[in-house]
Amino acid sequence: MTPTDAEHALDQALALVSRAPEAGGAGGHRASVWARARDIAVHAGSGVRARTHQVPLPEALGEVLAEPLDALTDLPSFDTSAMDGWAVAGPGPWTIRAGDGVLAGSGRPEPLADGEAVQIATGARIPADTTAVIRSEHCRESGTQLFAARPVHTGQDIRPRGQECRSGDLLLPAGSLVTPAVLGLAAAAGYDGLTTRPRPRVEILVLGDELLTEGRPHDGLIRDALSPMLGPWLTRLGAEVIGTRRLGDDPAGAEALLKAVTTSAADVVVTTGGTASGPVDHVHPVLRRAGAELLVDGVAVRPGHPMLLARIGEAPGRDTVRHLVGLPGNPLAAVSGLLTLADPLLRALAGRRRRPRCTATVEGDVPGHPHDTRLVPVLLSGEHAVPLRYNGPAMLRGVAAADALAVVPPHGARSGQELEILDLPWASGGCFT
Repeated sequence: MTPTDAEHALDQALALVSRAPEAGGAGGHRASVWARARDIAVHAGSGVRARTHQVPLPEALGEVLAEPLDALTDLPSFDTSAMDGWAVAGPGPWTIRAGDGVLAGSGRPEPLADGEAVQIATGARIPADTTAVIRSEHCRESGTQLFAARPVHTGQDIRPRGQECRSGDLLLPAGSLVTPAVLGLAAAAGYDGLTTRPRPRVEILVLGDELLTEGRPHDGLIRDALSPMLGPWLTRLGAEVIGTRRLGDDPAGAEALLKAVTTSAADVVVTTGGTASGPVDHVHPVLRRAGAELLVDGVAVRPGHPMLLARIGEAPGRDTVRHLVGLPGNPLAAVSGLLTLADPLLRALAGRRRRPRCTATVEGDVPGHPHDTRLVPVLLSGEHAVPLRYNGPAMLRGVAAADALAVVPPHGARSGQELEILDLPWASGGCFT
């Protein structure tokens, strides 16, 4: 039996004696169905009053427009040449005007007389009374005369004023993501800055006494794999990570956790570990002391079952609530929590639309859990999702090689079955952008 098979067999055995989803257990704990947990995270983020700020164009990248992007001018704002060539007036052949021609960025050119031609560059202002622009490769010069090599149509290769938009036109609605193309459009339309919804601020608290920050694991201690991973991952999800701290499992660590939860400047506090019911699992007791409301207290998903989402009341000097996403301490289980709770919460807080649902056909049978969803690392090959090994809760080897995670329903999936796919934020060739 392989390590993966052994872990799966253990999962199956534990499931037979564990509480079912959405049913109260001995501790009064309710595990939310996976899809329902994601909906709750979206609703939690959508219910927070939006913050806005005005920033220079480069700083708006990756944020969401808080106001519609309206055209401040006609685009183009004057008739321009679409090609390098010749501006001509009337029927040919044409007499070539002496001089250097019309260049982009130059002042208003002299009008053309009937039967006259002047050399013109792409983007240059069209002289008054121009009939058309003839591309350089579609004409020939002979002395002071210009001859067309093909028929000339009125208005050809001229971009008329207002061709793309008129002043006041709606270019993009509020809620649009600011991409590099949006920055270019905004600049073309005359904007120097944009009013956007800022990235949600996130503080990461890594809990545990058994974690090493350098060197090889030894003597019951393990390397901290979460601190190097979570910050960049959350940044790729659109968050502004304002800090990462490590807290111990002792009473002092619990007090530090309480202080952090209640005073953090972040919109979202992300914790790792301590979400179960062990003797040094402080997250639930701290949330009770902080008067937090548990929105999700466990999710019927493997790995990552003991993840949670809590809402903490308004803090002094703040006009918005704070949320806490509690991730399990095992690395792949923490990844499951990121995709299940943190991603939809952060997208909603940032004003971004929900990800479209993407599916792929699984190649090979995938074992399932008796009543929980499984998230399994996969490679995307054409239209197929190929499951990867090393998908235990403490393993990162599978997800490090993956393009996405496949959502496997209870009892598993057969080869050829269509599964929902959650792409990883850095994967090329994934389902989403």
